[in-house]
Amino acid sequence: MSIEFSKKLTAHETPIPGVVLYDLPVHGDNRGWFKENWQREKMVALGLPDFRPVQNNISFNEKAGTTRGIHAEPWDKFISVATGRIFGAWVDLREGPSFGAVFTAEMDASQAIFIPRGVGNAFQTLEDNTAYTYLVNDHWSADAQGQYTFLNLADETAAIGWPVPLEEAELSDKDKAHPRLADVVPMPAKKILVVGADGQLGKALREQYDGDATVEFAGRAGFDLCSEASFAERNWKNYSTIINAAAYTAVDAAETAEGRAAAWAVNVAAVARLARTAVDHDLTLVHVSSDYVFDGARESHNETEPFTPLGVYGQTKAAGDAVVSVVPRHYIVRTSWVIGEGNNFVRTMASLAGRGIEPSVVNDQIGRLSFTTDIAAGIDHLLRSGAPYGTYNLTSDGPEQSWADIAADVYELSGASRESVSGVSTTEYFADRPAAPRPLNSTLDLRKIKDTGYLPHESIHRLTDYVRGLVLESVQMQRNG
Repeated sequence: MSIEFSKKLTAHETPIPGVVLYDLPVHGDNRGWFKENWQREKMVALGLPDFRPVQNNISFNEKAGTTRGIHAEPWDKFISVATGRIFGAWVDLREGPSFGAVFTAEMDASQAIFIPRGVGNAFQTLEDNTAYTYLVNDHWSADAQGQYTFLNLADETAAIGWPVPLEEAELSDKDKAHPRLADVVPMPAKKILVVGADGQLGKALREQYDGDATVEFAGRAGFDLCSEASFAERNWKNYSTIINAAAYTAVDAAETAEGRAAAWAVNVAAVARLARTAVDHDLTLVHVSSDYVFDGARESHNETEPFTPLGVYGQTKAAGDAVVSVVPRHYIVRTSWVIGEGNNFVRTMASLAGRGIEPSVVNDQIGRLSFTTDIAAGIDHLLRSGAPYGTYNLTSDGPEQSWADIAADVYELSGASRESVSGVSTTEYFADRPAAPRPLNSTLDLRKIKDTGYLPHESIHRLTDYVRGLVLESVQMQRNG
């Protein structure tokens, strides 16, 4: 066998997205040759996904002209030649605009190719005694075989120029019977699973991904985070990402014995199950955090600040963040003062304004509102842009305000007087009722997420639109009632 020896590992893009052809360094002397067939650190540095192979297969082919394929499996492959030469042919059989794209190449032991899940793979041997080897990142199973997608080797649309005509080649009867491209059902993309889809953020994510068949939504009825059975019943091989929009957020109730247990169950134990699932199945985990992981002693909180939670709720959110941080592919999205569809501070203030009530509102807690539309769009941006994994602060933008400042804005936007709102300290406000300790400064530094290209909307603009919607909703209810 003649091999062109190479000294440099080189990657070559192909017409099929994600399919990359590699030249491998092969070192030869009078005894033969040696190569690093798979070297994780170097491959990842060249842009190959860290696809975590779990199985190594070898296909030995006695005769030149032996032809196998076209098979698209529900896992990734890293293919190389041990001895001999092949003509490789690959066809994109995934849902999407590149469906049907074709790439072919002759390969010997000095080359390898990465084939993503859903790309049809085929080869024809060009020499006797050719051994073809491939790493895969999932184990074969009968269930997995049922998810294969096949294409006929002689498909006229793909029009693969086989060096040995198929009528002269060694083929299996199964490969001869595969469908033409027009009859192939494309392999669906792996899905994003949104858990906690019935909450304020979950509803915003439903709107963000409206009509996107690759995103699946599960409320508590569809996926109970506190149930091991919910995790065991789901086939995680069909997913790429979990967005955790669920949380126990009853800050004051968390200080009670019953609430403490519930907060730890949802915010820590359930998150640990999600993290374990993400690690076991190589998923991206998006987890939503809170300003309550800090004590509010600093004027502005960045992503590197150590945890200093004051109460049980903040302690459980900090513990959940620590758990998620060990997942190789994770985004922790830290927010504050969340406003979306459902019961929240702004809706309450608008209702009081409409009834002519003059409230006393806390004026020594400072921060920014986080509208769920901005959080949902920011999560989508992180996933689509391929931003580095890690923690990102994400609130709406603009000047920091107190709760009393925001209440006054709501009153003015509702057509009431700003002077109807009076300020009161946190200590005074909670003087006659049990309450969890709260950070006095919740302002989150947004520079890191802005550096990824995502610019949250100004809070006052979001607030204006939100209150106008509430006013119209109130007018409509009065007309109907």
